[in-house]
Amino acid sequence: MTAVLEGVVVLEVAEHTFVPAASALLADWGATVIKIEPIERGDAMRGLAATGVVSIGGGVHALLEHSNRGKRSLALDLSTPEGLEILYKLAATADVFLTNKLPRVRKKLTIEPEDIRAHNPNIIYVAGTGQGERGPDADKGSYDSLSFWFRAGVSMGVKPADSDRLPGPPGPGFGDSIGAMTIAGGIMGALFHRERTGEATTVDVSLLGTGMWAMGQAFALSLVSNTPWGGPPSNAPRLNPLVRNYTTKDERSLSFCCLQASRYWAELAAVVGHPELATDPRFADHAGLIENSLEGQKLLEAAFAEHTVAEWRERLADFTGQWCVVQDTLECAVDPQSIANGYMQECETAEGVPFKLVASPVQFGGEPSPVRRAPEYNEHGDAILEELGIDWDTIVDLKVRSVVG
Repeated sequence: MTAVLEGVVVLEVAEHTFVPAASALLADWGATVIKIEPIERGDAMRGLAATGVVSIGGGVHALLEHSNRGKRSLALDLSTPEGLEILYKLAATADVFLTNKLPRVRKKLTIEPEDIRAHNPNIIYVAGTGQGERGPDADKGSYDSLSFWFRAGVSMGVKPADSDRLPGPPGPGFGDSIGAMTIAGGIMGALFHRERTGEATTVDVSLLGTGMWAMGQAFALSLVSNTPWGGPPSNAPRLNPLVRNYTTKDERSLSFCCLQASRYWAELAAVVGHPELATDPRFADHAGLIENSLEGQKLLEAAFAEHTVAEWRERLADFTGQWCVVQDTLECAVDPQSIANGYMQECETAEGVPFKLVASPVQFGGEPSPVRRAPEYNEHGDAILEELGIDWDTIVDLKVRSVVG
């Protein structure tokens, strides 16, 4: 893998997933990431397994590992003048300053852009927030389930029109991880801009804005029609019989998305063992397929129910239309495509416990990014302080006074 960010130093003052996962990606791509953790408890994510919020077993804090892989950790009390001075010294050596602190907290801690740039005018300042830097809710905290999922219309978009149940996110950190990729992309653009012009700009990404972008086409269609975007009824027929899911003999699902139905109808008819459907006048062209969609769906439902998913994998192997088996996370992790492209990477904890993480979805140089474990709390504290030129007697004094970990 081409370490495209080798030599880039990122200073992070952030917790949870949204913003830390962004610098985790930068670490995957070769950057050195120094994570500043609150001295009294560390990143709040570390406490999730201990407080009973989530069930994490196997000796691996998977949520922490996902968003903090490859970083260095320094515990620091930013409420003290000495702690803040250390932060400023680190900022003077960094290319990027990354935070998820709210505007009022950044002001209180004196880590706003002008504060950081007083010590490094060339640093790129990055803020990840719930609802953006401006507006009445700019200073309100949030999580991805709120700003990305519910507020941005994603939940309403997947809710069947005939259901009273409002669906929640499909997994932990769903919007956070998408937002993190957005932040990482913004940072890459800012680094390129600085390289070209010498100007260090700011980067502002919010969960709300990311959710709206993810729903961008739905927003556009909704505003054109002046109709709120929502899912169809759960049993609504689709106009195209080749754009829907079908159940197999063993109660698995096959998903088809052949937008050009007439192009693939004859081929699929042969695959399912009913070549006569190719010449059936009801399905002779695209208009006929749309008009007789229900009849086509029923015929395909009966055909797909005759064989197991394993049999359909074999039968559909050479089908040129667009389809897939509906999989869960365990199945996708061992999907031949996931393995061939290195989308899952081997790792191990500081204690040597093996585990796997999803790799960065961006690959440079034709190879997946390697994954390194997350740091233990304050694992690199002493080394980082010594690299700043702070002598050991001073470090011990700072430890005694709980300025550093």
